[in-house]
Amino acid sequence: MSKFLRVLAIGDVYGHPGRDILKRFILDLKKKYNPSIIIVNGENAAHGRGISPKIYEEIISLGIDVITLGNHTFDEEKVLEIIEKPEILVPYNYPDGTPGRKIFEFEYYGRKVKVLNLLGRLFMDDFRIDDPFRKAIEVYEKDPDAIYILDFHAEATSEKLAMGLFLDGKYSLVFGTHTHVQTADERIFPNGTAYITDIGMTGGLLSVIGADYKVVIERFLYPHIKKKAEPSYLDLHIQGIYCEIDINTKKAYKIQRISVKNI
Repeated sequence: MSKFLRVLAIGDVYGHPGRDILKRFILDLKKKYNPSIIIVNGENAAHGRGISPKIYEEIISLGIDVITLGNHTFDEEKVLEIIEKPEILVPYNYPDGTPGRKIFEFEYYGRKVKVLNLLGRLFMDDFRIDDPFRKAIEVYEKDPDAIYILDFHAEATSEKLAMGLFLDGKYSLVFGTHTHVQTADERIFPNGTAYITDIGMTGGLLSVIGADYKVVIERFLYPHIKKKAEPSYLDLHIQGIYCEIDINTKKAYKIQRISVKNI
């Protein structure tokens, strides 16, 4: 009889609004899906940029197992106080010598499960990032019997899709984060890898990727506008995916989008 690893992945939590709705609905999601592991992208949790020690404790207190980060990993100056915490993942393709853990590992019914976070390179403007494709394979080749789950934090849909197909049959789940727009292309590739280009955002959807749209529009229109756009509380949603992976075959058998609106 097959046993399934049940993965709940929550899209980029944006500021206080995102943390509020996460608190409000995480218990309902746990009851509905009974996840084996909960992964939350928290790189925008502190006012839209980075994560702080206080916010880390707040998220972990909800029963979250893993907090993945991204290009805003080191934007919050106090993040170094928590960067070595076992639940926090920095991108695996940051250069050697960068503080932080790069793999979250646990055992589930005798099978090792490894979660990692990679940064894309297209339009990300960071010359310090190593090739995510080669890094993904580097990890896999060290232990090909493990189940691999990847949060690919990238801008370009082409790069994300290429990564999913590149890892088909090697990784069990590849999901995208960073753009804060949930895509409708969830699927299982021919060799058993579950994939979605972006799992979406947790926060105010009536916004520009989480921020007050009126301020963002002003900044697009006028060069003199420097005001920071605050996180939006309009149309709060929690978005993500639920995925089931057969621990014997390492193949995914289900991937489902989640989008829960605050009423």
